[in-house]
Amino acid sequence: MAEEEVKTIETPEVEVTEEVKEETFAKSGKKSKKHIEEVKAEEERQARKEERKVQETVEKPKGEKPVTRPRIERRGKKYQEAAKLVEKGRIYGLKEAIELALKTSPVKFDASVEIHARLGVDPRQADQNIRTTLVLPNGNGKTVRVAVFAPLDICKAAKAAGADIAEDEDFLKQLDKGTIDFDILISTPQYMPKLGKYARLLGPKGLMPNPKAGTVTTDVEKAVKEAKAGKVEYRVDKQSIVHIGVGKASFGADKLLENANAFFESLKSQKPASLKGTYVKSVFVTTTMGPSIAIENLYN
Repeated sequence: MAEEEVKTIETPEVEVTEEVKEETFAKSGKKSKKHIEEVKAEEERQARKEERKVQETVEKPKGEKPVTRPRIERRGKKYQEAAKLVEKGRIYGLKEAIELALKTSPVKFDASVEIHARLGVDPRQADQNIRTTLVLPNGNGKTVRVAVFAPLDICKAAKAAGADIAEDEDFLKQLDKGTIDFDILISTPQYMPKLGKYARLLGPKGLMPNPKAGTVTTDVEKAVKEAKAGKVEYRVDKQSIVHIGVGKASFGADKLLENANAFFESLKSQKPASLKGTYVKSVFVTTTMGPSIAIENLYN
């Protein structure tokens, strides 16, 4: 039997090498190496934060629910005694409410008498964003410091009308220092652009002159006299509420009633023509740190 020849074919050894793909990054932006590392670090931080929350809820048992005292019990003794004079749920007449507010003032100083009216308007609508001024018949009992920023000839007339400060360019130097020693600022239309750079200083304090408030006017002398006589501004806030001080407790009920009636007549005249439904929803009168008293709505 013939021996079979076995032919062996030698195959060359092939080296298998794994290609390692290097991760490529952008130079900047969301695909940059720095951004990716920051995202991973933030994810790890959030994960650790969630783990701690879980551990705290497991380890710390919930204690007893804290007992919350009624709001009236958290008030001072004088306030609690004054609040007893106000009948809960009763709607008072305006004159009676003012007289009761004076009796229930718990403070020793000359408290302000305030009226708060909740309206049915939407302040986001331009025609329902109520803002106006009013000259109270008996003033508001506050000493008002009036400043005038206008040309020199107008400043002289403003000084004669009772302005505390009436200056031209020198006034801006005081604003540059951040000095504000006035309560009302009146300016002429041509001088308003010069006050533009001070909007961040004056705006948050409500001192930036505004045509609606009557503090941007050509008749500066008249504006000064009205401000000194007790001219006040009121406007609706984001919660559709109007707040106004109608005088001091030392005025007495009659003068306060006269001021309050002047405010309500002014508020009535501001009713938007586009408003459908109730205009004045509720009204309260109160004193500084005193209890609020609901009054009947006669001006709806």
